[in-house]
Order: sequence, then structure tokens, then C-alpha cells
Amino acid sequence: MHSDKSIGTSRRHFLSRGALYLASATGLLANTPAKPVLRIGLLTDLHYADKPPRGSRHYRDTLGKLAECVERFNQSQIDFVVELGDLIDKAPSAAVEIHWLREVNTAIRKANAPVHYILGNHCVSSLTKEEFIHHSGCNPQTYSSFDQGPFHFVLLDACFTSDGTPYGRDNFDWKDASIPPQEIAWLQRDLASTDKPVLIFAHQRLDPHGAHTIRNAAAIREILERSGKVTAVFQGHSHANDYAFINGIHYCTLVAMVEGQAPEQSGYGTLEIFSDQSLRLTGFRKQTNLDLDRHP
Repeated sequence: MHSDKSIGTSRRHFLSRGALYLASATGLLANTPAKPVLRIGLLTDLHYADKPPRGSRHYRDTLGKLAECVERFNQSQIDFVVELGDLIDKAPSAAVEIHWLREVNTAIRKANAPVHYILGNHCVSSLTKEEFIHHSGCNPQTYSSFDQGPFHFVLLDACFTSDGTPYGRDNFDWKDASIPPQEIAWLQRDLASTDKPVLIFAHQRLDPHGAHTIRNAAAIREILERSGKVTAVFQGHSHANDYAFINGIHYCTLVAMVEGQAPEQSGYGTLEIFSDQSLRLTGFRKQTNLDLDRHP
């Protein structure tokens, strides 16, 4: 297993000097190919709900922010969308939460591309995972993978307690998130079965970040590193832009859409993937830009 000595330095560069300094600090794109082979729309932590603001979270504003985001995605001609979790917020009942899910699902599906949802803890506050899947009409299961173009994409579900119990019906503590043994075994088989470069999408963080990081993140990172195939992880949950580079893998945390009033306080991005496996995240509103090489 490799050491994680590169974590702190990379994050300090990101926070203190911004994305452009990050590019030079990690040996980024000097000769990026002119045209991407894939373009992906990324957004996270929408927390849509028909209820008044609480603190910095403006739940009702999400639909307006999302309309702008989808219009941008359509202009950019994305190949697919990945929503990185917490699509909805907690409702007083499962019936109300289903209604909110249908509203925001209708809005996001105006994108002219397939949409993939990552389960966040708030997605199953009142609902079960099965109910969320059924009423969103999204992924047939909570973790999965697929190929598109020359790349392999993995969607993870860390909405389990450390004893393997699935989140749902308020039976969880958001600080106790984990990937259970059966999903770990699937992940190992999935990574072994592909010869393509891999991108990982998750809600809870896989890099070290206190309570926002899953309990068994170190074990998951070791699996990703041993595969030698994973270029980057894209995640949400902690609501702020962040970045870490750990043993050859980029960990990119996106800003939450729900924070602040519309439209200026929104955040989302388009991820361009190039033939040399380099990546470019173009951020809009509060989302930071990132340029990432395959082997910094």
C-alpha cells in the first residue's frame, strides 16, 4: 500500500492559490488535445424541497438554478449527466418526498442526454433506496458501471452504515457512511474486468475529510490504487470546492447547488475527457475550474 503523504500539500495548493496554481503544482496539461472524446455534465447536492430556506440552504431556488444548469449542459452537447447525490431534501413524509423527487427529476431530465444519479444520504431521508430508484426511474440499482467511448465509469453507493445496513427511513447517521463487503467485492471484480481508464463517481468523500469521508475510505482508496486504472474520483457531500491528489488519483469535490440564493450562488460544471486521459472541469457560478493530467 502506498503512503498518503501527498494529500496535505495538494489540498493547500488548491485552497491557497486556486485552480491555476493547482495546474502547475501537479504538472498539468501543457498540450491537451484540442477536442474532447467525451463531455459530461456534473452537479451535486441540489437538496430540492418546497420549504423555506434554512441557513445558507435555499431549497426552493434549486429548480431555477437547475434550469440554468440544464440549459448550459444542452448548449455544451454533453454525452451524459451525473448528479452526485442529495438530489432532494428531507420531507415530512415519504409521499411528500416522492412529490419533490418527481418535480426535480422532471427538471433535470430536460437535459438532452442520459442522467445518472448517485445516492446521497438525503435522497433516502424518508424514502427507501428502492422507492428512490422506482420514482426517479433512474439507475436499476444503487451501484453500477458502464463503458462509454474509450472509458469506464463507476457509480458507487456509500449509503450504508458501518455494519452494512442500508440507509433509508431515517435509520442512519450521516457521519456513519460505508461501502459494504458485497459492494467492495463487486468493485474489485469490476475494476479487474476492464482494460479501460476509469472514473469514479460517489456522494460521500473517499479522500480524508473528517465526518464527510466514508468510514472505510482508506480500504477503498487502496483498491482503486492497486487497479492502476483509476484516473479520478468526483464526489460531493461537503458542499464546498476541494481537491486532493493521493497516490496517482485525483479526488475532486464539487460545490453544492443548494447553497445561497439563485442564480449567482449556484454551482455545476462540464467535465471534458481527452484521448490522453487528461480531464478538464469547466466550472460555472461557484464551481471551480480544474485541469487534471493522467499522471502528474
